[in-house]
Amino acid sequence: MDTPQDLPAAAPPADPLPAAADQRAGGGQAGNGVPAPPTDASAAPPRGPAIDRPRELVVPAFTAFAAFGAFWGVWGASVPRVQAHAGVDDGQLGIALLFVGAGALPSTLLVGRALDRWGLRIAALLIAALGVLGAGVAAAAAGFVSLCAGLALLGACSGAADVCMNAVAGRAEQFAGRPVIARAHGTFSTFVVLAGLATGLATAAGAPLAAPFAVVAAVSAAAGVFMAARLPPHVAATPRNRPAEAARAARPGRRAGTVAPLLLVGVLGALAFASENAHQSWSAVFAHRELHAGTGLAAVAPAVFAGTVALTRFAGGLSSVGARALLRAGALGAAGGATIVALAPTLTVAAVGLVVAGAGTGVLFPTVVGIVSRNVDEARRGRATSLVTGVSYLGFLLGPVYVGLWADATGLRGAMGSVAALGAALLLLTPLVLRLSGFRVDPLRTGDAGPASAAHHRPAPTRTRS
Repeated sequence: MDTPQDLPAAAPPADPLPAAADQRAGGGQAGNGVPAPPTDASAAPPRGPAIDRPRELVVPAFTAFAAFGAFWGVWGASVPRVQAHAGVDDGQLGIALLFVGAGALPSTLLVGRALDRWGLRIAALLIAALGVLGAGVAAAAAGFVSLCAGLALLGACSGAADVCMNAVAGRAEQFAGRPVIARAHGTFSTFVVLAGLATGLATAAGAPLAAPFAVVAAVSAAAGVFMAARLPPHVAATPRNRPAEAARAARPGRRAGTVAPLLLVGVLGALAFASENAHQSWSAVFAHRELHAGTGLAAVAPAVFAGTVALTRFAGGLSSVGARALLRAGALGAAGGATIVALAPTLTVAAVGLVVAGAGTGVLFPTVVGIVSRNVDEARRGRATSLVTGVSYLGFLLGPVYVGLWADATGLRGAMGSVAALGAALLLLTPLVLRLSGFRVDPLRTGDAGPASAAHHRPAPTRTRS
């Protein structure tokens, strides 16, 4: 429950007479001697748009994730046609796709400082640029070298956009007091599937390669314009004018300004991403080779996993369950689901395992981002999100490679067992990492995001000076 000290303090009066009048009227004094805010939240001093209206952050966050998912849905469904257009073989395509990660990793680590300096509107610029750049890469790739160069630029833009939209979602979750991050990630997964299906239908209907990319470029540009109009032009609030956040930042053991706790939490994100991308990349191969499913039926396996992840993220979050419990439950589901897949005698049993694994992994990375969001002050949000996302992204890149190495050594069933080991490692490491980080992991409650949010959910309590 918020204490009076957690509430935003009104400006000190010019002379003691107004203060005395405020006290006689019931306004009172906060415990630190600063006049408390009025009991009627509507009479509170005006604040910036993002603070007064959480929707000014929530809606752009969902818009960003929807546009981001739509782009990657189009791209994933168009890879074979991009390959044919560029005139590269399978080996060259595999090498070229590595340049997406090569471009994304440094950009995720560098964009945070720009985000902290210039504000959340950078997310709008990057989302708009992503769709336009993707259309350009698809159209201009005329060989191996040009494809690699284009994918490196595309990866850099995507990585930076990923960090920025997670920062927007994190700030929105703080102000709204509800699990925005998890549901935004669910929106991303949903639009990946929808855009992929739409692209497949367009291809079957004979649409040119440029058509779906032109549509998603227009969607991304429109999303960017909308976000730029809705997002605040500056960092919304800092501990200097948010007493509650300042108090939290100063808590013993918090260490929000140091790198080590963020690296530790990033390790959890890397394990989560490694497990998630391993299933996404290898489940169809497993169904085809080990369970002898046809190629069309085997393609259902990653769809089952992705669909479960999306549904879990729409239902998940920190609203009623603490981050520690949510991470441990998710890790247990990830490990258990992968074990079921590894031992599955039929495709039906494997599908059950993928549902369990999807439900487990679906909550992991959004929870990690939520922990960071709740434990850094606004002036460092970009850099903190950047560092954790960058470390986590290593798991995303290395997860499929990890499974491939185990598949070569032990076969695909042994490789699925190694994915279960990732979940087990996450389960064992979570309590230790969270304890060493000193981060706050209690359940997110409405009104707990700070005084600005609390003022919109209940009247501010008052306290007279004793």
